[in-house]
Amino acid sequence: MADVARVTASPSIGETSDAQKNVFDLGAFVGDLALEEDPSSDDISLEGLEQELEECKNNDVVANILSKGTKLRDYTKGVENDLRKVELDSIQDYIKESDNLVSLHDQFRDCDRSQMETLLSGFQAEIGSISSDIRILQEKSMDMSLRLKNRKVAESKLAKFVEDIIVPPRMVDILVDGEVNEEYMRTLEILSKKLKFIEVDPLVKASKALKDVQPELEKLRQKAVSKVFDFIVQKLYALRKPKTNIQILQQNVLLKYKYVVTFLKEHGKEIYNEVRAAYIDTMNKVLSAHFRAYIQALEKLQLDIATYNDLIGVETRSSGLFTRAREPLKNRSAVFALGDRINILKEIDEPALIPHIAEASSIKYPYEQLFRSLQKLLMDTATSEYNFCDDFFGEESIFYEIFSGPFGVIDEHFNSVLPNCYDAIGLMLMIQIIHKHQLIMSRRRIPCLDSYLDKVNISLWPRFKLVFDMHLTSLRNANVKTLWEDDVHPHYVMRRYAEFTASLIHLNTERGDGQLDLNLERLRMAVDDLLIKLAKNFPKQKLQTVFLINNYDMTITVLKEAGPEGGKIQMHFEELLKSNTTIFVEELLQEHFNGLIKFVKSKASEDPTASPDKPITVAEVEPLVKDFASRWKAAIELMHKDVITSFSNFLCGMEILRAALTQLLLYYTRLSDCIKRIVGGSALNKDLVSISSIMYEIRKYSRTF
Repeated sequence: MADVARVTASPSIGETSDAQKNVFDLGAFVGDLALEEDPSSDDISLEGLEQELEECKNNDVVANILSKGTKLRDYTKGVENDLRKVELDSIQDYIKESDNLVSLHDQFRDCDRSQMETLLSGFQAEIGSISSDIRILQEKSMDMSLRLKNRKVAESKLAKFVEDIIVPPRMVDILVDGEVNEEYMRTLEILSKKLKFIEVDPLVKASKALKDVQPELEKLRQKAVSKVFDFIVQKLYALRKPKTNIQILQQNVLLKYKYVVTFLKEHGKEIYNEVRAAYIDTMNKVLSAHFRAYIQALEKLQLDIATYNDLIGVETRSSGLFTRAREPLKNRSAVFALGDRINILKEIDEPALIPHIAEASSIKYPYEQLFRSLQKLLMDTATSEYNFCDDFFGEESIFYEIFSGPFGVIDEHFNSVLPNCYDAIGLMLMIQIIHKHQLIMSRRRIPCLDSYLDKVNISLWPRFKLVFDMHLTSLRNANVKTLWEDDVHPHYVMRRYAEFTASLIHLNTERGDGQLDLNLERLRMAVDDLLIKLAKNFPKQKLQTVFLINNYDMTITVLKEAGPEGGKIQMHFEELLKSNTTIFVEELLQEHFNGLIKFVKSKASEDPTASPDKPITVAEVEPLVKDFASRWKAAIELMHKDVITSFSNFLCGMEILRAALTQLLLYYTRLSDCIKRIVGGSALNKDLVSISSIMYEIRKYSRTF
């Protein structure tokens, strides 16, 4: 029993309850605290105890003990007694179960080990046999699953093959007897898939089923091709009817049946080529007739601007028995002046002119207006047709075959108009129109008119250069005797030049063509030479200067009115105006104050004390002073009247008068300074006009300015 007790006592320690473990742990913990509390423990300091208490203050047991104020030594003894009691109780429990333990020990001793091993070995063998059977069944199952999968794949392929190759009766009825509509086109798509199926797969071609089905499919193909050909040709013939809106018919009718064309392209190439040719022929004739009629209607609206003789340097009077007076500039101003014609570039994307409406209102248009309308109609028609051909036929090349006719009609018209066009402004406007139309087509991303617009642009520039050179030649070869008129006001040739130059400069601002700038410089040099030749026909130098000033001033005014783009040409004429104004001022002053000016220029600048042999005397100066005092106001009034009558531009005349009066004031000031240096000059003070009086008079005329 003692052995049993020892045997049973050992596992009791391992089988103690959690409560017992807590008791043991608590006892050990309290024992440690008791040792720490013992004052005989020299190795543990008071600081260490406080640190341990601080770490254990969160322990529920310690906190409970401290709260009750129990001494740790007494509490430790109580815990030891509890441990002894629990140990004794545990030993008694094992003693009570000693009989059961002895019985269990006997059962283990009496057990037949060999019999158990045999039993277990047999069980293991049976399990191995079952495992082998399960493996065999698993292999059979996998094999059956694979065969089932293969049969399903075969069934699926066979079903698809049957579906792709079989010809349902409903499909035959629709293709043979049905009308061409949406259902018919869906059936055509099915037929197309079947035809492609038997043509692509080599295994299908070798199948016996194809021998039965292929003849039927071929008959259906031929029937469908024939039927859709008749249908689409009938629709194309509708395009030839007069007053048909081609674009609406294309968008609302033909595009709905575009698969018909796709079917013909894939399964009836010869028939497709016939349809393609029929459409090209139809549209070529229809559009050619349309543009020819439109051009003929536009020609009735044309306003002739310039003729062969409407050049800058050509005289406006005809010689011979019948003479005519010079035409009013306002009636021919459009030949050289841009005016409202520039508005066409702002209305570049406006709809094309409707000829019968314009004709009903009896409105005539310069050719550039008709040109813009024709090009606008061409752009819109070409854009629509290009998109339709790409969408309906899937071929861009069809467009160029269709428009070979319309291009020919337009080229024929343009080639007849261009050689007879002498309107340089109109030609430059057409060049600008083509440039803007190229930008519009670029924004539309439609390239079909690129080569056409380039060709038109290339043909316009040489014609413009030819007409420009005609103007230039007219200036260089101008007959001065026939052009000259006894009139100091601006010459009509110079006005033509100014308006013509201002127009071209304004039109060239956006593009900045350097070649045109060079040509305008050549034109400026020619008109300079002609103007000098015309001026020399006046007998007096003063009249020549007035003539030049009036023409230069008019030219500058016209250039400024056209815009701030005058540039070098405007600066050139401003310099000429300035230099000739200085010449005129001197001539005008010498006419009224010749003696004063000669004296001031020759002697007033000299120091009287510098030449003791010939000093300036009072007697020499006194006549000049008295003469000026007696008539200076009247002379200024005469100068004013002379300026008013000489210069056509009032503002320019007043500027010149002010410059003349200012120069007169300078001359008289120098004379007054000279008198002050003359011995006895003070005697002339009573006859001298005060500077303030002259300035007052100058301001009086400035107020009229």
